[in-house]
Amino acid sequence: MNGGCSKSKNKKTDKESLQQQQQQQQQQQQQQQQQQPQQQQHQQQQQHQQQQQQQHQQRLQQQHQQQQQHQQQQHQQHQQQQQQQQQQHQQQQQQQQQQQQQQQQQHQQQQQHQQQQQQQRQQHQQQQQQQQQQQQQQ
Repeated sequence: MNGGCSKSKNKKTDKESLQQQQQQQQQQQQQQQQQQPQQQQHQQQQQHQQQQQQQHQQRLQQQHQQQQQHQQQQHQQHQQQQQQQQQQHQQQQQQQQQQQQQQQQQHQQQQQHQQQQQQQRQQHQQQQQQQQQQQQQQ
């Protein structure tokens, strides 16, 4: 059993071990990319809050939020063209942090603005569901 079969099994296990090593490398790269975008987006939150406080006097916050969402979505599409597996995982994190940003913005704003932003937040959750379905299909 061990004499002839071991060679044929070794060929299969070599391919399987290569696949396992590649998967492990992808997981490590994804974990490293998780830490990096959190730090970068944490700096972005500070900058966006400052801009929103200035625009709170002008009452243009809703338009500013829509522009942020569009810019981030275009950036995600550009990442999908480069590497699909690693950067789909980054998209999930970016979406979660967008939700946190919206919650912080609602806390700073007036009650009338909060009602309008909750509608935008529901639309944002629908976009998340569509992107997650695309990941499952791939």
